[in-house]
Amino acid sequence: METLEAIHTRRSIRKYTDRPVPRELVTELLRAAMSAPSAVNTQPWIFIIIDDRKLLDEVPTFSPYAGMCREAPLAILVCGDTTLEKVPGYWVQDCSAATQNLLLAAHDAGLGAVWTGIYPMKDRVEGFRKAFGLPEHVIPLAFVPLGYPDQKPGPQDRFDKTKIYHNRYGQKRE
Repeated sequence: METLEAIHTRRSIRKYTDRPVPRELVTELLRAAMSAPSAVNTQPWIFIIIDDRKLLDEVPTFSPYAGMCREAPLAILVCGDTTLEKVPGYWVQDCSAATQNLLLAAHDAGLGAVWTGIYPMKDRVEGFRKAFGLPEHVIPLAFVPLGYPDQKPGPQDRFDKTKIYHNRYGQKRE
């Protein structure tokens, strides 16, 4: 799959088959995630692979928009380790870039995935912190359920020229 095709056809997938995802493929997804750009090349990300059915079923009790993980064969929790930062606060951008790479790699591999947000919602952060034993310096950013898709939403064109300015806010290109 070409890069632009992957970007334009990737969609959030919330329904999965029960087909397991091979361990080697999960490693490739994480290799792609870790290829993301990172401020001062800090790479402050931590990934937790979750395939324990009991844990996956528990997540929606503290993360209300993650109900699809009850069908997913696995999920990846993307966290930032603040002890690895050289530039405070940039872990959010670094981990967001890693999450986007993860989503695109999953799509390219024929998997479906969805980014469910955690940070900065304090109740969700604490829920994930407690459920997965995260220390204070490891902050959960995104929870990504994934698996083989059991739905095929079509591509969407989200281009909106009204959101583009030229040189200055409010200035349109002639």
